[in-house]
Amino acid sequence: MGDHVWLDTQSNSEFNVPIGAVVKDSDSGRILLEDDEGKEHWITARNMHMVHLMHPSSVQGVEDMINLGDLHEAGMVHNLLIRHQEQKIYTYTGSILVAVNPYQLLPLYTVDQIRLYCNKRIGELPPHVFAIADNCYFNMKRNKRDQCCVISGESGAGKTENTKLILQFLAAVSGQHSWIEQQILEANPILEAFGNAKTIRNDNSSRFGKYIDIHFNQNGVIEGARIEQFLLEKSRVCRQAPEERNYHIFYCMLMGMNTEQKKMLNLGTASEYTYLTMGNCMSCDGRNDAKDYAHIRSAMKILMFSDSENWDISKLLAAILHLGNVEFEAAVYDNLDCSDVMDSPHFSVASKLLEVDSSELQNSLTNLSIIVRGESVSRPLNIVQAADGRDAFVKGIYGRIFLWIVNKINSAIFNPTSQKPKNRYQSIGLLDIFGFENFSNNSFEQLCINIANEHLQQFFVHHVFKLEQEEYLAEHIAWNNIDFTDNRQALEVIALKPMNIISLIDEESKFPKGTEATMLVKINSLHGKSKVYIPPKSDHDTKFGINHFAGIVFYESKDFLEKNRDTLSANVMQVVHSSKNKFLREIFQGADTTKRLSTLGGQFKQSLEKLMKILEQCQPYFIRCIKPNDYKKPLLFDRELCIKQLRYSGMMETIQIRKSGYPIRYSFEEFFERYRVLLPWSVREQLKNDARQSCIHISEAVLGKDESWQAGKTKIFLKDHHDTVLELQRQNILTGKVLLIQKVMRGLKDRSHFLKQRKSAVAIQSAWRGYCCQKDFRMVMLGFGRLQALCRSRQLAKQYEATRAYIIRLQAMCRGYLMRQKIAEQKKAVCVIQAYARGMLTRRIFQRMTREYKPEATNICLEEEKHLIQVLGPVKGREEAILLCLKEHLTTLEREEAEARQRRNVLANKPTNHDVLSDQEMVDKIFGFLPSMIGGQEGQAPLGFEDLETKSNKLNEVDLDMVPMSVELEEEADGLEEYTFPKFAATYFQGSSTHTHIRRQLRHPLLYHEDKDNVLASLVVWVIILRFMGDLPEPAMFAKNATTNSGSMMTHIYDTLGRKNQVQFRNDSPNMGISSLKLKRSSKLTGKVTDQLRSGEEAFQEDSSISERPMSNLEKVHFIIGNAILRPDIRQLKVACCVYQPLGEEILLTSGVRLALRSSMV
Repeated sequence: MGDHVWLDTQSNSEFNVPIGAVVKDSDSGRILLEDDEGKEHWITARNMHMVHLMHPSSVQGVEDMINLGDLHEAGMVHNLLIRHQEQKIYTYTGSILVAVNPYQLLPLYTVDQIRLYCNKRIGELPPHVFAIADNCYFNMKRNKRDQCCVISGESGAGKTENTKLILQFLAAVSGQHSWIEQQILEANPILEAFGNAKTIRNDNSSRFGKYIDIHFNQNGVIEGARIEQFLLEKSRVCRQAPEERNYHIFYCMLMGMNTEQKKMLNLGTASEYTYLTMGNCMSCDGRNDAKDYAHIRSAMKILMFSDSENWDISKLLAAILHLGNVEFEAAVYDNLDCSDVMDSPHFSVASKLLEVDSSELQNSLTNLSIIVRGESVSRPLNIVQAADGRDAFVKGIYGRIFLWIVNKINSAIFNPTSQKPKNRYQSIGLLDIFGFENFSNNSFEQLCINIANEHLQQFFVHHVFKLEQEEYLAEHIAWNNIDFTDNRQALEVIALKPMNIISLIDEESKFPKGTEATMLVKINSLHGKSKVYIPPKSDHDTKFGINHFAGIVFYESKDFLEKNRDTLSANVMQVVHSSKNKFLREIFQGADTTKRLSTLGGQFKQSLEKLMKILEQCQPYFIRCIKPNDYKKPLLFDRELCIKQLRYSGMMETIQIRKSGYPIRYSFEEFFERYRVLLPWSVREQLKNDARQSCIHISEAVLGKDESWQAGKTKIFLKDHHDTVLELQRQNILTGKVLLIQKVMRGLKDRSHFLKQRKSAVAIQSAWRGYCCQKDFRMVMLGFGRLQALCRSRQLAKQYEATRAYIIRLQAMCRGYLMRQKIAEQKKAVCVIQAYARGMLTRRIFQRMTREYKPEATNICLEEEKHLIQVLGPVKGREEAILLCLKEHLTTLEREEAEARQRRNVLANKPTNHDVLSDQEMVDKIFGFLPSMIGGQEGQAPLGFEDLETKSNKLNEVDLDMVPMSVELEEEADGLEEYTFPKFAATYFQGSSTHTHIRRQLRHPLLYHEDKDNVLASLVVWVIILRFMGDLPEPAMFAKNATTNSGSMMTHIYDTLGRKNQVQFRNDSPNMGISSLKLKRSSKLTGKVTDQLRSGEEAFQEDSSISERPMSNLEKVHFIIGNAILRPDIRQLKVACCVYQPLGEEILLTSGVRLALRSSMV
């Protein structure tokens, strides 16, 4: 139960081999087996010979089929089946990779997988196409030899996809990710669009062969590439087999173009064109034609296709589609069958797109010109011939478009400088060619494709079997020859012998009257007895067969010669050369100028010979692609189909020769040069002159004496795994040496770095110590300097204080002296004024009294004189009267003298002018009649005005108008009583202002002034007077900024009056603006005050100004008197009115006060 066995089904099929099975049950001498396909079989004891035990290596499968215990076809197929079910699609056969198409996307080709397989040998990791690509790259760099990778298999086996994967890996491992690498990768979508199509077996079948030669520089970086194309299947443009499509580009163009572009080309849908509907298949599962078209356009931009070139290609492709819809109708002319083009919009559109004359195009399609005796003779064509001519024209256009595109791509990715000897490049070639084909109807294209596969099979056989066995014999290696299938004979009959089949077809194609029948006659006569060639069964049979290495294929010879000729009529070529379409002329001229043979077969044979020469110069790697089923379904494995492919590819013989052979070989010199590091130094020195013994010693030391490696005459022969072991061992030793070198170099570098650091550290320490000493020294010096400065400053401070005290004392004395002088002058002036005033008053009184009492005195004197005359007589009486008058006068004089003496005594007892009075006493003496209040502010005085601080003494408000006059100036008879203040106010005051006192700010001055500055000054004076009288409070916002100057009031007076003595102090003082405003000899206010006053009452409330700053009473008096002195226009009346109105009208009745105010204004 559970044993794995081989079951021989005894089938009559050609590809019948034993199948793997598992024992499920055993009953009564019978066993139940379940084979690999899921079928159950009861095996009786009589049929037990059909069952064989399976080797353990075949149960789970192996990565390298050389290691199979069951070395036969059944074992190979079973191994591939097991791995295919596990989605392990890659398997090794030595260094040959077998790839089974999974028909689904697998996560095997990511960037991580590329990194994983980079720098890995075959066998280190599971089989993968990346491993083959990496070994190609590694051996190219190691051996300095060109490499090639031959990818073969049937159509649909996955050759193109594996080619793209190898390109992707090589572009990644080159390490540059340059623009050229991207261009090489982007060439694939373009070539697939124009050269691939959907067939029955493959949805993306390559209908041409290509060899991509990738160029690397000495550093292994991609520098460029070149693409060679072979045998494009041009007949597919005109006709397709059922369930097949035309080339992808047609469907992509129709689905991807926008409406405007299609309208310009008069294009519709794919179902409208004959060339796209012949296979009744216009869509392909898994393909998005619109998306692919966008990818194609972007790839063309990357490969430097201009927009005009893209449009020219689209125009010719559209012309091909329109020409396919052109139909011909039969006609008879001079008893000759001829044809005419039927009226159709497609023909006119095609002529327009080709930019040719429609009549000339019609003539070229319906007539054939031939040269007879040097003259051109035109012969009409029937319907069939005209259609064939049209198809030939279309195929010629498409073939030349494809060739031009390949050349355009090469011009973008090929670097000609790498061809120079000094820039010699290494290369890796990738051959992606059509697989072996055998359809129900095989034509000339299938013959060429199968011939190419015969060449590749011969290259494989020659390289894997023939060369190896010949080399084993030449090197005297112990070897048993292995029989293998050689297709040399078939290849000679088809293409190598002088009169081979291809040569005969070419020869017959060159004869104008040659036909397929005459061609078959010649082939039958020369190769009829060959085992390779199978002649037609009868003279009327047009099919012949060829026994290829993959089986017998029968070919339909019809149209062989026409397809092989690949020429266009002179009429068509004349139309092309007369076209106004530059691109059309360019592609035909470019194709004509190249040196090529006249037949397609000759061209293809020449290309194959060139390709085989390139391959023979390279070290090849082989990838055998296997198609698991014909239905393109995943996880479906057709055993017979796979056995057939393995058999004709010679895989069985390959396993045998790879298992017993030596695929890896080196000359002794090359081997020793590469692996000498595996020998100890002493042994290496002893054997350095004997390369063979050195190689043997290395092999025995690393591989062992019993391993299956051999040393020949000039070379050493190894297995694949031996090469891997040697490379790994060499890599390990080199890695150790590299690590040792790196360690020493790092030590040297670190020691050098350490010495530099230590030297730098010593320098830094020295500099730091010096810096610290210098810093300490600077600190000591700074300390001494500060000490000296303190000592000097102390001395200077003492000197300053002493000097300042002297100066202050001197200033006080000077100010006192000046003030006493000024007060004495003022007193003298006042006395003079008073004397003059008293004199004037006295004289006026005297005059009045004289006028009043003179008549009475005269009467008294007359009466007295009469009385005396009566008593004493006339003479005596007059004399006595005179004496009485004189005596009375003397008495008056004595009384006046006594009064004068009394006054002098009083003045003598009073303090002299030189007595020093305090500031407070002087202010109280002069301004004692004013209220003792600071601008309405009671209690503690503001900062800086402590000397003026008094107790709160709120005065009772008295309406002066209601107080009766207590003194009547009857003695003044000068008429001043008529000029009362109310009368003056009613006459001259502006607005609603009256003589009564008001306690608010004015909007207009009391009197009219023309000068605006005088108006503003009057308003400010009014505010200051109100604050001086205590009717308007001081501003509180500036209280905290009040000055703390503790100088006396007289000092402020001296500062104000004695400007020359304290200029610097006045400039630095916050009262500089006031002082300058009061004492400057100018009729203008300062700019700041003027700007603030011009805006009226509101300006006083916006910002700090003279009227908004707290002021002492002395400053207010200075300000008021200063304005009165400096402004003549407001001196006599305005200030007086401002002062009289708050004091009231009653005070004006006192002539002394009135006289004092007048004197102050004067």
